[in-house]
Amino acid sequence: MNSARTLTEHTLNPRTAGHPWSARADRLQSLTGLMLGGFLLLHMHFESSILLGKEVFYQVVQLLEGGMFSSTGHGFPWVTKAFSVLVLVVVCLHAALALRRFPTQLGQWRLLRSHLGSIAHKDTHAWFWQLITGFVLFFLVPVHLFTMILNPEIGPHLSAERVFHNNAWVLYALLLPAVVVHAMIGLYRVSVKWGWVVHRKPLRKVVKLLIVYLLCLGTSSLVAYMFIGSSLTLPVTPFSPAG
Repeated sequence: MNSARTLTEHTLNPRTAGHPWSARADRLQSLTGLMLGGFLLLHMHFESSILLGKEVFYQVVQLLEGGMFSSTGHGFPWVTKAFSVLVLVVVCLHAALALRRFPTQLGQWRLLRSHLGSIAHKDTHAWFWQLITGFVLFFLVPVHLFTMILNPEIGPHLSAERVFHNNAWVLYALLLPAVVVHAMIGLYRVSVKWGWVVHRKPLRKVVKLLIVYLLCLGTSSLVAYMFIGSSLTLPVTPFSPAG
């Protein structure tokens, strides 16, 4: 087990081995990973409130955007913008720390491929899939966050317009499996790495169930936005409970 971890986390990128700040970087990477994994769990459930109806999703948006502090009850879109900037900063920090162990040379990729084919170590294979999904997310997540920063207006109709009429469903269809797999494996590896969980097999089963559950939840939400968007005519009128 130690040799597998050593090969995948250090030999592939030997420049990271032995640096005095490596342990601190590991802790910071785990911390930012926990923050992003927790955010994903909350975000997907907030988004899935569309499955309970337009008005429920509308009320959730107003709550998250601080509608209780507004005289009209409407939230402040700048809250979404500011939070998207914060998440982008955390994502960039997490990615920069993770790149320390990313194979950068063809020989390292060959070594990794040979290693994966020669052992049946589940955690090493999990790390490989986290590596691949992390590479995909490096391109997809900034697109999503920049979209929210530049256009923070969200709601049942406006979000459905973005998904259906602006073809954002393509981005989300690619983003959903990559981010779910990456985040859940990441939470598993952090729990094991810092000794929070001793028995790995039950935790792996929980992670697999979470991945299936979140994929079903996210897909159902995306389909709901598609159906709502297909019923809207341009220009789209923002949803209001009275209308």
